[in-house]
Amino acid sequence: MKNILHIDSSVRRTDNETASYNSISKGLGRYFVDLWMNKNHQDVLTYRDLCLNPPNFICQDWIAAAFTSEAERTSSQKSILAQSDSYFEEVTKADLVVITSPMYNYGMPAILKAWFDQIMRVNKTFSFDLARGDFPIEPVLSGKSVVLLTSCGEFGFGAGGVREQMNHLGPHIKELSKYLGASCFYEIGSEYQEFSDDRHEMSVEKAKQAILELVERL
Repeated sequence: MKNILHIDSSVRRTDNETASYNSISKGLGRYFVDLWMNKNHQDVLTYRDLCLNPPNFICQDWIAAAFTSEAERTSSQKSILAQSDSYFEEVTKADLVVITSPMYNYGMPAILKAWFDQIMRVNKTFSFDLARGDFPIEPVLSGKSVVLLTSCGEFGFGAGGVREQMNHLGPHIKELSKYLGASCFYEIGSEYQEFSDDRHEMSVEKAKQAILELVERL
């Protein structure tokens, strides 16, 4: 039995009367999870829609609490870190983390970045030791798989693409996924949404086929 953590971050829903208003990234996420759970009935799924329950943005008091040892934290500091602790527990338990994200202004949505900020904790998701020289930070967690499912309005954001240098979504999350414990990282996405043409339809179908193949492989 495995624990699956599914994180959605699009502000769009998937039940709009006008289909074109629906979130594509959430649709891909649901497709992945449905395929997975149909194949692995015994697995346990934890789901968070960050749009419905947004993470808090970190602040100076949050930083002070995070860098205070657990034994010395005040009740107020423990309260400030309660949401972070909850997110960390979910990530710790997960064997597979599925993250869906649209590309907003060439990067991830603010609520997804806030979720990552809440999870990035010294002595929890990373250790810090100046004895390591110029690279004092190392991940603590390991052994997990992270799947990122994305949707983009434009195209050509992949390696060698015409907009590769503008892509601050996939590469950023791939780097951060190390601190979720990712030993394996997979990214599948659709493009051309703003063009609403055959290329977009083909891109979505191609993404679904890639998801099907990935579920069979994992």
